[in-house]
Amino acid sequence: MLPIDGMTDERLAAFRQLCTPAQLHVVVTASRARALGLEATGPVGLVLAENANAAALLSLAADVLVKRPADTVSAGANAVAAIALAKLAHLLPALLVADVTVNAANAASLIRVGADAVTQFRRTAIESLAVAAEADVPLGDGVSARFVVFRDAIGGTSTAVIVGEPDTTKPVPLRVHSACLTGDVFGSRRCDCGDQLRLALTRLDDEGGGIILYLEQEGRGLGLANKMRAYALQDDGLDTLDANTMLGFEDDERDYGVAVRMLQILKCTRVKLLTNNPAKLDWLTKAGIEVCGRIPLHGPVNADNRRYLTAKAVRAGHKLDNLMIEPVNPAE
Repeated sequence: MLPIDGMTDERLAAFRQLCTPAQLHVVVTASRARALGLEATGPVGLVLAENANAAALLSLAADVLVKRPADTVSAGANAVAAIALAKLAHLLPALLVADVTVNAANAASLIRVGADAVTQFRRTAIESLAVAAEADVPLGDGVSARFVVFRDAIGGTSTAVIVGEPDTTKPVPLRVHSACLTGDVFGSRRCDCGDQLRLALTRLDDEGGGIILYLEQEGRGLGLANKMRAYALQDDGLDTLDANTMLGFEDDERDYGVAVRMLQILKCTRVKLLTNNPAKLDWLTKAGIEVCGRIPLHGPVNADNRRYLTAKAVRAGHKLDNLMIEPVNPAE
């Protein structure tokens, strides 16, 4: 299997030569298959044209307007694990596949990975999480914070920003925040992430202390490159959820196992969650964190983020009481 993300004509030719005489096909997720007009409940194999080049493969994996594939084949027993591996690398979940017999000619060029190893990888990485460093960091408006940096066995880092002196004998105000380079750092107007982060800091300071878990989950778990691809699809008319599924992802790919492990290490198991997303309460509760309440975080609504916020409220169930949504007229 070879990721389509980053494919070049040279890599494609080398892969064809390596796998000869096996026939190549493309494996996509059920979400991408449905976007292509195919019925699917799991990964789907798409027959690849003999003359397909790298551009055609990328189009098949990510474009909105693409000719519907004529034939499908079995995705194979390892398709789910292969897609999971691509997602772990923040690549498009689409792969070029060939069923080959390993022989002396190609054995040295192939890497063998057990499907079970892929499924266990995320869990193992979470279990390896440990505190790597910490320091006091003075923030704006007189907010006192301590940054506790966690690192896993492969170098992934997430940070707990501890504001003030939270009392862990009581429910601790908590913000679980997915990193957003565009909003948090550059003040992008097409989301409310940066506004929520700054509101959370102020609210935690007002509450006398609390915690922000700053997680490496850009673009609801897609990664920054795929987030930019989703933005481009939004510019072409799709909403934020449909843009993700058009690329073959679920509308939300985040895993909160890291957040739970961080809270356990911090000995914080009772929280009041600062969020507009009720699903976060369910995710943490199922993982063993006692969620004692929800505190809303309503940022400003502008012309650039209104469509994004409306999609989150109407389709994802976010509680955005500050957002005026036009009622639907049944007669229309």
